[in-house]
Amino acid sequence: MSLHVVGIAGSLRAGSFNRALLAAAVELAPAGMTIEVADLRPIPLYDGDVEAAGVPAAVAELKSRVRGAGALLIATPEYNYSVPGVLKNALDWLSRGPDSALAGRPAALMGASPGGFGTVRAQIALRQVAQGTNLLLLQRPELHVAKAAAKFDAQGRLTDEGVRRNLAALLVALGDWVRLHGAGA
Repeated sequence: MSLHVVGIAGSLRAGSFNRALLAAAVELAPAGMTIEVADLRPIPLYDGDVEAAGVPAAVAELKSRVRGAGALLIATPEYNYSVPGVLKNALDWLSRGPDSALAGRPAALMGASPGGFGTVRAQIALRQVAQGTNLLLLQRPELHVAKAAAKFDAQGRLTDEGVRRNLAALLVALGDWVRLHGAGA
């Protein structure tokens, strides 16, 4: 089975550990899986008045990409014990309207942080968002990369072999999750 996955990182920073984690996912994707990383920079802040006037082109494009994918892979940092605003904003846009790109979509979470908890609290908050948007969230394995500065090299390449194995296992589990729910693109 061929599986196309859209990955989004909840950080806009060029040197983000979560963007680097998505790059590692692209590299470690199992046979038959492709991962396309979407950029959240062009997504405006959600505003119901803007939506009523017409969905912005960048939002429509992201929705189309997510709708065309078999699964979503979310890499989140943790800001102030929760989900970064840029990621929550993108999920809000993706979930809007009768053409929600999230409802019924298989998804997996992962995250990297320089701190000791590895985005545990952000991922818990995202699980609530997933429930509210009807994302079909993979429950296990979980991937929380703590003390991320020691796990990536200066070029942003994931060098920690244990994390690489866990990431590869997460991607295999996501593929199994999609097959279980009969999705795929």
